[in-house]
Amino acid sequence: MTLDIDGSSASEIALSLRGLIERGSLRAGDPLPPVRSLAEQLGVNRNTVVAAYRQLAQGGLLVTRGRGGTHVAERSPVPQEGFAPDSVLRDVGTGNPDPDLIPDPTRALARMAGRPVLYGEPVIDPDLESWAREWMGDVPAADSMRITITSGAADAVERLLAQALTRDDGVALEDPCFLASIHTVRLGGYRPVPVPVDDEGMTVDGLRAALAEGVRAVVCTPRAQNPTGASLSARRAAELRGLLAEHPYVLVIEDDHFSMLSQRPYHSLIGPEHRRWALIRSVSKFLGPDMCVAVTASDPHTADRLAMRLTPGTTWVSHLLQRLVHALVTDADVIEEIERAGRHYARRNAAFAERLTAHGVPAAPGDGLNLWVRVPVPARPVAEQLMRRGWLARIGDDFVLDADGEPSMRLRLTVHDLDDADAEQLAADVAAAVRVAAERVSP
Repeated sequence: MTLDIDGSSASEIALSLRGLIERGSLRAGDPLPPVRSLAEQLGVNRNTVVAAYRQLAQGGLLVTRGRGGTHVAERSPVPQEGFAPDSVLRDVGTGNPDPDLIPDPTRALARMAGRPVLYGEPVIDPDLESWAREWMGDVPAADSMRITITSGAADAVERLLAQALTRDDGVALEDPCFLASIHTVRLGGYRPVPVPVDDEGMTVDGLRAALAEGVRAVVCTPRAQNPTGASLSARRAAELRGLLAEHPYVLVIEDDHFSMLSQRPYHSLIGPEHRRWALIRSVSKFLGPDMCVAVTASDPHTADRLAMRLTPGTTWVSHLLQRLVHALVTDADVIEEIERAGRHYARRNAAFAERLTAHGVPAAPGDGLNLWVRVPVPARPVAEQLMRRGWLARIGDDFVLDADGEPSMRLRLTVHDLDDADAEQLAADVAAAVRVAAERVSP
């Protein structure tokens, strides 16, 4: 089959190929012409074709299989957080908060009534905005910040990227990465550029390499990184700010999703002189996932662009919901409940890490709702053995950006809602699953 591909630059060739994929002329699994053949057909340098293929591969449209050639990628859905549907197994991969630790809104509902809001009025409830300014006041560039309200953190990230980027622009993402961020970047047609994460957060060398590749945005979790539980140290944050000082117009997005529950201090990538930035704090982890409200503090330019995507009458966040959030977060009893929940998550995760270590699987808790457990063999066969024992765990492969890379040797476990007996049983079963998997992969 002869493909009608044209273009004289990498971007033009990539655009032509994207059109063939979108029109169905190229389908999942179809091979693309060898680099040499297409270069000769178009009269361009081989490196131009290589660059075009790389663009589309980084955007998830193509896969390269070495000597097997380059093919159109299967468009499999990105895994999502939450309970697995139709499973009889005990699900320990949900990433959910404990429903028993989400404050009851009944009392707040009784005192949040107010007059209706009509078209053309300000999209932010004034009481919530006043509270939010204090809540977001620890960002280094707070003196110039503007406040925006969106329908959750994922909504904020999507709108922030859309107002600043065009298709194929590079976005630096933590690797492994929060599932919603992977989904947002791929759906937007941006090019994900992985930045490794260690115990102190996003690595300096990784961000330096991403900036050298010309990324236009950086998405970072300053604490309780999902899935690893890592939080930026003061030293690492300062090093990263030093790198970003040379790139003041790269949009830096911080998703501080665990905020009020976090047991770690907040250290920011955003320097006081950075020109394009946004700090997002959602209420979903402590007021519940159905409370779809996030506060975004950003520079004035970014706030103005973001406001254009929140047109009054169509996409603003309900003032009833905003008033409910304000009523809850200004209630001293609710704040005490949130602080107690944060301590509970930390305590239960630490206790489970101790149980795992006692069973011969060394583990250490990070911050957040989950544990990121290293196993000595690929995680997939370990998870399969856990299924035989009645448990549904989440493997690290779901969170990595390079689906064709080495198999992950990590499990992400949500264990904070297990009682002591179930926690002990799961720890013993993880150790047994590791032993069986290791025996089967041994030569």
